[in-house]
Amino acid sequence: MDALETRELRYFVAVAEELHFGRAAARLGMAQPPLSRAIQQLERRLGVRLLERDRRGVTLTGAGEMLLHEGRAALDAATAAVRRTRRAGGADGTGSSRNRLVLAVKAGSSHELLHKLLDAYAAEPGAAEVEVLPSGTCEQGEMLRDGRADVALMHKPFNSLVGFDSEELMTEGQVAILPAGHPLAARGSLTVAEVTDLPDLPLARWARDGAYPPGPGPEIRDQTQLAQLIALGRTVAVFPESARAWLWAEHTAVPLTDAPPVVTHIAWPAHSRSLALAALIRTATRL
Repeated sequence: MDALETRELRYFVAVAEELHFGRAAARLGMAQPPLSRAIQQLERRLGVRLLERDRRGVTLTGAGEMLLHEGRAALDAATAAVRRTRRAGGADGTGSSRNRLVLAVKAGSSHELLHKLLDAYAAEPGAAEVEVLPSGTCEQGEMLRDGRADVALMHKPFNSLVGFDSEELMTEGQVAILPAGHPLAARGSLTVAEVTDLPDLPLARWARDGAYPPGPGPEIRDQTQLAQLIALGRTVAVFPESARAWLWAEHTAVPLTDAPPVVTHIAWPAHSRSLALAALIRTATRL
């Protein structure tokens, strides 16, 4: 029998991510002995060893690494199916009976494009309700995979479009957003090295894959926090040119001459058959 239960995948993914049965059991809210038995039964059913266990701990075999990768995708797909089905039936807690799309966007990016897209789509006959869901750096893909979003504005080279269908919408340069009183704010342009090596103004750090990259800069949770820290002279950030739309009077945006261009795409799950989503994509590409 080749089928796996969602419960089995949740158990295995927890153990594979924690690499510790006790921590995995606590995360799942269950006792350790039944979790160990469930993993052993799973290995017997599949006919392969998924984990190596010794005194030093737990490690993944090659088969275990494959099941972790595929299991995460399967769990995301199952969660996405539930969320999108509830949205389609108006049972997601919003109280709305209209067809609804959730659009994930990186906070502070593509402001003008987003404004034009929403206005143009709302004017279409039978347009669905669109909820805009701001996200942190590189979170849009995860939101598409687990069903929190139906469609997203994503930005290469920062976002990966692997596994999604997409259409290119626009290309723009990048700017450094500095405190207005900083000496470099008076410059006509800067290089990436000049911005990333400032001893008095460390680069802001956004979480990626649940963890912050190393560095002296502050850990940023949302755009409001970032805007305030820049205004206070505590950090600098690099954004696409379109971020000028949300700058405060205490900010200055300076073009970066050697930063790679940012290409904005509208992206969606490759298997989507939503007519409302198709209409939104047509509107975006027409713009």
